[in-house]
Amino acid sequence: MSSFSIYLIGFIVLIIGLAVAAYLVGVPTTWIGVGVIVMVGIGILTGTSRTKTKDPPNPT
Repeated sequence: MSSFSIYLIGFIVLIIGLAVAAYLVGVPTTWIGVGVIVMVGIGILTGTSRTKTKDPPNPT
């Protein structure tokens, strides 16, 4: 499993936890859906920037 997929799995678990907590507090489901979509986007953006491979140094 790549580090990107492990990162996304962890982020999805976080999103599910936050969505359940928001539901229990009484946040309308429309706003929970909006929050989940935004968090998935943030997770993908941060996952690609944190897990991309470093370029090898130029041999000189």
